[in-house]
Amino acid sequence: MVRINLLPWREERRRQQRTEYLTILGITAAAALLVWGLIHFYYAERIDYQQERNNFLSVEISKLDRQIKEIEELEKEKARLIARMKAIEALQTSRPVVVHLFDEVVETLPEGLYLTELAQKGTAITIKGVAESNARVSGFMRNIERSVWLSNPKLQIIQTGEVTGRRLANFTLTAQQIIPQSDTEAEEP
Repeated sequence: MVRINLLPWREERRRQQRTEYLTILGITAAAALLVWGLIHFYYAERIDYQQERNNFLSVEISKLDRQIKEIEELEKEKARLIARMKAIEALQTSRPVVVHLFDEVVETLPEGLYLTELAQKGTAITIKGVAESNARVSGFMRNIERSVWLSNPKLQIIQTGEVTGRRLANFTLTAQQIIPQSDTEAEEP
């Protein structure tokens, strides 16, 4: 019988299989490395792109914040200007009120009664004067009560004394100023 040694052939085949295995393993590792590199590159690009967008948004947000501050400053300035306009408007509308007030005081004065002082604080008016009798002060108070521009007269003090042989009464009274609404203001709700 012939003896054939198959060991070298088996060894050669093992070497060839190992070479194939290592080659496939290398190719697989290279492919895996390539896929990992591509995935890493893709996500790195996405992260860079998102960071660029975030930076852009940050810049735009800071611009908008500056604009909001400017708008707030403008709103404050607008509120100050509106307050000034209202103050000026109130002064303009109250200018004729003083004239009406003095006219009304003169119209309500009865004969024999003279004013020495007239003071106003807000809508409260303090009137000091001299009358020939207490009845004239009472008549003055009734006239104030009927007035369109004055109301709520209250007598604070009345002192009767003699001056150069005449009996006179010094008085102090308070009243409230009323600003009647015009027809157009009364109709507005």
